[in-house]
Amino acid sequence: MRVLITGNMGYVGSVVSRHLRARHPGAVLHGFDNAYFAHGLTGSAVVPERNLDQQFYGDVRTLAAEQIERYDAIVQLAAISNDPMGDRFEKATMEINQGSSVSLARLAAAAGVRSYVFASSCSVYGVASGGPRKESDPLNPMTAYARSKIGTERELESLDADMTVTCLRFATACGMSDRLRLDLVLNDFVACALSQHRITVLSDGTPWRPLIDVEDMARAIDWAIERDAGNGGRYLAVNVGSDDRNYQVRDLARAVAQAVGDTEVSINLDAPADSRSYQVDFGLYAGLAPSHQPQVTLGQSIANLSAGLKRMGFDDAQFRASNLIRLNVLQDHIAQKRLNADFEWQALGT
Repeated sequence: MRVLITGNMGYVGSVVSRHLRARHPGAVLHGFDNAYFAHGLTGSAVVPERNLDQQFYGDVRTLAAEQIERYDAIVQLAAISNDPMGDRFEKATMEINQGSSVSLARLAAAAGVRSYVFASSCSVYGVASGGPRKESDPLNPMTAYARSKIGTERELESLDADMTVTCLRFATACGMSDRLRLDLVLNDFVACALSQHRITVLSDGTPWRPLIDVEDMARAIDWAIERDAGNGGRYLAVNVGSDDRNYQVRDLARAVAQAVGDTEVSINLDAPADSRSYQVDFGLYAGLAPSHQPQVTLGQSIANLSAGLKRMGFDDAQFRASNLIRLNVLQDHIAQKRLNADFEWQALGT
């Protein structure tokens, strides 16, 4: 099996490459990444790319047909990957998240790639009342990031090809990685507990978030790579997570405080309604992928994050201004003229 992972040098990709190498020791695994966050190693003595047979560098927007020949599967993780970045850089977000994903899928189909896996998001449900959202329920994307994900799904669904396409609508990511992000709700809360001994919930604590550990995201991607059309159809968009990991934000804060200890929780009861609140039904994924269900509990995610941050010697109460926040990294690249506003690398001295 030959697999290309685009965006492999990010938070999720660093875990995916390790998981796939462990599960498929004889596979040929290649990575393709623009290396925006390559320098952001967190507690790892060696780079995660050691698990690959070859690493390629470049802009996913410029991938050509000859670069994706002879692959059995392509995993498209390359993305501008959260709401603040998407809102600040909407043009580049749509180009990278949607434009390149659709273009890559078309090239893959023409090249005879068997399986195309797209990392989508449950954020497409936006604000959703009336119980957990199923795949057939109305969508309400509230951000550029969410709009790029559902826009990609719709174009992939209309693709006229024999290639199996799987859009994994992931719950909110969490957990430890060799390239850790702290701009995710659970990761942020653990960092606050360790560095400030206080978790401040900016909302009133009632919004719902489904969570999935990054290790379980890798498990789902492994399933999607090998999924055939008889299990869900040629095109499939599926919620990925578990029903028992739908949480209200206040409960996440309290769980972290209890696990870490010596931590106060402050909730802003007067805050306006959050623009993202949704519960998700993961029943379809449970039926289609019974052997690849999430295994990492909330307690384990918190413990792994806490242990990982302590290994790093983490003690930064101002971490939201650090390079553990993805938006800060990109803005610094732009300020130092390494990148332009379209996220294209600039030649030295220009």
